[in-house]
Amino acid sequence: MRINFGTDGWRGVIAKDFTFDNLSLVAQGTMDYLHTCGLAEKGLVIGYDRRFLSRLFAERVAEVAAGNGIKAKLADSHVPTPAVSWAVRDSGAGGGVMITASHNPPEYNGFKLKERFGGPARPSTTRALEEMIDGNISSGRGICETELSEAVSDGRIRYFDAGESYLRQLARYVDLELIRAAAIPLIVDPMHGAGSGFFARLLPGSAEIHAEENPYFGGVPPEPTQQHLSELCSLVRGGPFRVGLALDGDADRIAAVDENGDFFSPQMIFAVILRHLHERRGMRGGVAKTVSTTRMVDLLCDRYGLELFETPIGFKHVCELMLEHDILMGGEEAGGLGVKGHIPERDGILMGLLLLEAMAMTGKGLRRLLNDIMDEIGNFHYRRIDLPISKQARERLIEQLKAGGVGKVGSRTVARENLLDGFKYIFTDGSWLLVRPSGTEPVLRLYSEAESPEVVEELLRAGREIAGV
Repeated sequence: MRINFGTDGWRGVIAKDFTFDNLSLVAQGTMDYLHTCGLAEKGLVIGYDRRFLSRLFAERVAEVAAGNGIKAKLADSHVPTPAVSWAVRDSGAGGGVMITASHNPPEYNGFKLKERFGGPARPSTTRALEEMIDGNISSGRGICETELSEAVSDGRIRYFDAGESYLRQLARYVDLELIRAAAIPLIVDPMHGAGSGFFARLLPGSAEIHAEENPYFGGVPPEPTQQHLSELCSLVRGGPFRVGLALDGDADRIAAVDENGDFFSPQMIFAVILRHLHERRGMRGGVAKTVSTTRMVDLLCDRYGLELFETPIGFKHVCELMLEHDILMGGEEAGGLGVKGHIPERDGILMGLLLLEAMAMTGKGLRRLLNDIMDEIGNFHYRRIDLPISKQARERLIEQLKAGGVGKVGSRTVARENLLDGFKYIFTDGSWLLVRPSGTEPVLRLYSEAESPEVVEELLRAGREIAGV
């Protein structure tokens, strides 16, 4: 089969696409790539989430690393993706592998490659890796491997606590003493994922739901969207909590619940943290956002005089900008946010701590912090819907939209188009609709932002009509 890396790694359905045999091919290609780039001697960090067979998949990657003469540091338990990325950078490793399918449904698993700088593999890297894997398959190259117990015995594979150094880094980045002193009643939903227990280790006394290991994720994909967080909203609305934080399956994405018990989207989080970093912490730099991200970021950059960069969807594009420019903050609408002075990587746990730091510094809840911003730049409402779409229908839609001719969306005339990633239609008042097929799932995503929820829904309905779904 052809191995393709999507917006962040290679993912597939377990036992159908994501098999031990296919994983071995990807792992062998990765080891060959590290040797080719002169990085093999620096070793490899390997982590895994709580999905079905993730630990065994991670051990298989370690066996292939050992068979190729590459020393592997293998996490001794499930761990967030940003902890693996931090471990790569902190230990000076040649790279890292995280076994996770992130927010995908439970039947999926995946392989994320982390580069030596502690961030996601760049597009040029994944292209080179795909070519190396294809070449190995075509040539019939075998898999070099060493059995796990033998490699552990002789030191080629070493188990380690991947969370320890990561937690120390988080404690350096935020003012934990201030947050603890504020005693903000906090409840966290890690969605049965790899972020379970990490807030509690930093902030004893915080509450947690869905903390137990459950590879089925309680029947809900571990993606912190509004429809998946009704229980968290109810607990904040009816209980003693002032804020709720939610993480995706590998804890590199975040969403929240405000003091009213209402969903607080990643778009809102981006705006609140950007203002916090610039105004309260006095940090400076450019801002990078993906094409599906809120216009609030654009307007804040205008107010602060910060350079704004826009990228296709996928944090790997933001990562490249963070490596090439002085970027204060970068992120995407799905909750993947990264900041200056850490690693060029999404980090849901760090973003949660920064929200708590903003609350502790101001004494305000999340909704009040957002309202302060909207009082200055205007009101913004946003929603994304995901719709199943077949491969054939997907290709027809792409060809139809590439041909152009979308002059109106619903009752609104298109002022301009943005074809950076998908098909984004922007209107004179700044509202917009983005039609984009997913890069990792058989899903069509429709995104909209406008001055009122009613206009958002109108644009989404029009988007469904355009797509025929």
